[in-house]
Amino acid sequence: MRTRLVMVGVFIGAIAALAMSVAFSWSPAATGGGKVEESPEAKAAFHSTAGSCLNWVKPDVSDVHVVPCAQPHLYEVTGVISIADKFRPGAPAPSVDEWRDLAMARCSDGAQHYLGKQLDPFGKFTVSALRPGADEWAEGDRDMRCVLQWAAPGGALQPVTGNAANQSQAAVWDPGTCLALADKTVGNPIDCAQPHAYEIVATVDLKKHFPGDYPAQKDQAAWLDTECNNDVQSYAGGVDLDSQKLILTWDLREQESWDAGSTLVNCKVGAKLPDNSGLAPVTGSIKQQAQDAPAPGAPGAPPPPGGG
Repeated sequence: MRTRLVMVGVFIGAIAALAMSVAFSWSPAATGGGKVEESPEAKAAFHSTAGSCLNWVKPDVSDVHVVPCAQPHLYEVTGVISIADKFRPGAPAPSVDEWRDLAMARCSDGAQHYLGKQLDPFGKFTVSALRPGADEWAEGDRDMRCVLQWAAPGGALQPVTGNAANQSQAAVWDPGTCLALADKTVGNPIDCAQPHAYEIVATVDLKKHFPGDYPAQKDQAAWLDTECNNDVQSYAGGVDLDSQKLILTWDLREQESWDAGSTLVNCKVGAKLPDNSGLAPVTGSIKQQAQDAPAPGAPGAPPPPGGG
């Protein structure tokens, strides 16, 4: 099969995060040297209309197919854009970088129209594109299918359930999710038993405390300091973060995110490197550690507060 998918971030940070997943491609058959033929399901996916949702499981994406949007999916098609004005018949196909630029320039506005609201530039959804294959390009196909995707900080695509327009764009994770440590910063979801950067302990709606206009970030932080400290004890009652050299932190929302309706934030636990140059690895869930801790008064338990 031909290279088809181009991952595109809406803003520069997302592009950097997705650098290793710029394009999927299919390898030739293991024997015979022939080209793998697309299945009818794959052909339908690559020619789907706006509102279609696509999913695949295989690393080479050869099983891509249309699914109901109520089911988990990796792509949601927002529109079909012709680039024939820029690439006339006989013109060479764009490079991957050019496809990325085209998708950013021509899919972002359409995504906002599709959503019916502003696209959160710091949210979980980013713009991507399905491009014509080499044979189709040679035959004059100049249609690019714009899609929305949810990519983790490390670039791995995450399944979305339900239409994008009907859910929050806030980049939040379910409590209990752990995010990998990648070069002193945050990566993809990982088992909490593995070294990780953060463990998500709660999801909080800023609208709960700030029902009006956008709150300044210092005001968000002041409220979340109390809210997240309460939530971490609800998540893992009895946990002593200081004794484990862990820190409790939280997300803050930008004005653009607030205007797009992204008012949800995560409370999360991590650790800093001694020189404050980045995040340190944490292994194991604080919830499990709290459950395993000896009961007050039991041998090995710490003394009660105040030394009484």
